[in-house]
Amino acid sequence: MIRAKDIMTKEVVTVRPEMDILQAAKVLLENHFNGLPVVDGEGNLKGILCQDDLIVQQKSIPLPSVFTLLDGMIPLFSGKRMEKEVNKMVAMTVSEAMIPNPLTVEPDTSLEDVATLMVRKNIHTLPVLENGKLVGIIGKEDVLRTLMPSSEDR
Repeated sequence: MIRAKDIMTKEVVTVRPEMDILQAAKVLLENHFNGLPVVDGEGNLKGILCQDDLIVQQKSIPLPSVFTLLDGMIPLFSGKRMEKEVNKMVAMTVSEAMIPNPLTVEPDTSLEDVATLMVRKNIHTLPVLENGKLVGIIGKEDVLRTLMPSSEDR
């Protein structure tokens, strides 16, 4: 059975929370990554920065939707959700744009569980933690490579 440790990238490129958002975007683009783990000075995982977190900066500010009932206006959205989205749109550092406390897997997590998590939660990049420390990263391409026949099978 294929496990996360069999397909993960062990040499993980990371960014720091205080890094400028443009520098982080450059790292993503130059390496063709969908996401980067965000770690503090001790190497503890603090979040993940994905392409989507940067693309949101190019959106227009969402106008709130409201429902009018008996001359009253009822918002059809969460004020916190709108505030969070606006904050991401104006983010200057990685910590302001990242997703804090991302979903993670362990090295012994099965390929099936990795794939299921990625599909159900629409995740492109999964950090791999062992004893709370970052030991690898799995992207959708890593999962797709398992579909390809190995050189031994040809």
